[in-house]
Amino acid sequence: MAEPSQVSIVIPAFNEAAVIGTVVGALAAAGQWHEIIVVDDGSADETCAQAAAAGATVVRHPYNKGNGAAVKSGIRKASGEYVLIVDGDGQHSPEDACRLVSRLGVYDLVIGARSSSTQATHTRRFGNSALNGFASYLTGREIPDLTSGFRAGRREYLREFLHLLPNGFSTPTTTTLAFIKAGYNVAFEPTDARPRVGNSKIRLARDGAKFFVIILKIVTLFSPLRVFLPIALVTFSLGVLYGIWNVFAHSRIPNGSVVLILFAAVVFLVGLVSEQISALRFEGRQ
Repeated sequence: MAEPSQVSIVIPAFNEAAVIGTVVGALAAAGQWHEIIVVDDGSADETCAQAAAAGATVVRHPYNKGNGAAVKSGIRKASGEYVLIVDGDGQHSPEDACRLVSRLGVYDLVIGARSSSTQATHTRRFGNSALNGFASYLTGREIPDLTSGFRAGRREYLREFLHLLPNGFSTPTTTTLAFIKAGYNVAFEPTDARPRVGNSKIRLARDGAKFFVIILKIVTLFSPLRVFLPIALVTFSLGVLYGIWNVFAHSRIPNGSVVLILFAAVVFLVGLVSEQISALRFEGRQ
């Protein structure tokens, strides 16, 4: 079991001056942490000054790069054996942070799984449920909260996957699937997310297309055949059935049937090559 003295806390923050001092102070009072690092992602307010006044080590980006970029800067700066990532908006309680850390050692990554009732809107709940179900299918194990940024992991292993992490909001998704794909021990700890202070940085209209791209990246990075193979099988079956029906009905094999079968073959081969590349990506890591 990990001790707080082994844990570096990383808090990505963008325009969180109203709450960042309270977040740092509450965490500092909850345990003797190795260090508390606030990554100010180019804020236009007093986030940097408030974090420093509360006693945090501050890493400042000269301009806004994104939540993922802030997390990566914090992991690079951290010197503890473990890293606890906490949102800077006041949603996560120090008690939950201690519970996550207490499971490290046995587990390499512990994720704070939010209950659906604590998520802000019905649209977000539906979107997260869809992503959770898709990720569970890809990995073959239940994933109750794929997008939670509240997580603790072994620093060495988190650094192993830094090159895969995007600068935007899909860092939790990528790290979760990367740890599971690599065979590390991953656990989900139930937590309640409190109402955040201020407004969410995620906008459905602006970020919806980005999350669609994230899904495509998840497929190609981690389990390509689990998506490509069903598509190939369905297309091949349709082509064969369409061809058989035309043979009996019109005594000929239509071009459409041939195109469907060839398309199925191409999809399967692309999926097979993608699966091999995905396997090499993880087998060749240091």
